Formats: sequence, structure tokens, C-alpha cells
Amino acid sequence: MRRVCGLTVALLAGWTAGSAQANDLVFDTAILQGLDKVTGRVVSIEAPVGSSVHFGTLEIIVRTCRKRPPEENPETAAFLDVWEIKTGEAAASLFRGWMFASSPALSALEHAVYDIWVVDCEEESKAKTSPSGKLP
Repeated sequence: MRRVCGLTVALLAGWTAGSAQANDLVFDTAILQGLDKVTGRVVSIEAPVGSSVHFGTLEIIVRTCRKRPPEENPETAAFLDVWEIKTGEAAASLFRGWMFASSPALSALEHAVYDIWVVDCEEESKAKTSPSGKLP
């Protein structure tokens, strides 16, 4: 556990240092994937920044989605709020923080039924006009 925490700090420090040297590209849509562990179903989720999307009993709000410029080391990260919404119960906060596409297990949502991870960031118009509607 201590190794993972140290690695998380190192990755965040690297992201911050890289961000200070170059301007990160900010996008308005996060491309996420969700796994329903009960059914084994994996779905792609287009989540506009600032809006909530639902996956099962989860409500996901993307606060920002950023990528490094093409000339930098590749990295995509999104800051997410994830809540569990159950009928007749108060919403429960499950996750709040950065998720990194290059290291999905590093800062992961821990839930018995669902996994969520970041795949990419896109402009909203590109995400909506994808010819197949699926990620490559």
C-alpha cells in the first residue's frame, strides 16, 4: 500500500511538473469506460465536463479533462466525482480525484460492482460524431 501511495505522489508530481513546463490541452468531454462486474459488460461513456452521467447506480461528474500536448510524454487525466445513488438512501460519495489513463489502477474507484477508468479526452463535437460510437 505504501508503494502505491508513493507512486501516486510521484505521478502527480510528474504531472504537475510537466504541466508547469507546457500548457496542457483542456477538453470538454472525457471518454471513460465502465465495467459491470456482475454482468461482465464493458461500456464506453462520453461524459461532458460539468454534467452528470449515469452508469448503473453511479453518478459521474467530470470536473476537468486534460491531455499533454503531442510533443510531450503522453498522458490523459480527468478529475472525477463519483457518487452512488440508491433509491430511498442519501447519495454516497465514492470517489473524488484524478484518474490517469496511463495508470488506471493507480487512482481507481473501489466498488464491489463497478469499475470506471479514463480512456481519453475529446472535444464534444468529435465525441458526438464518432462514426462507430465505439473507442478504437
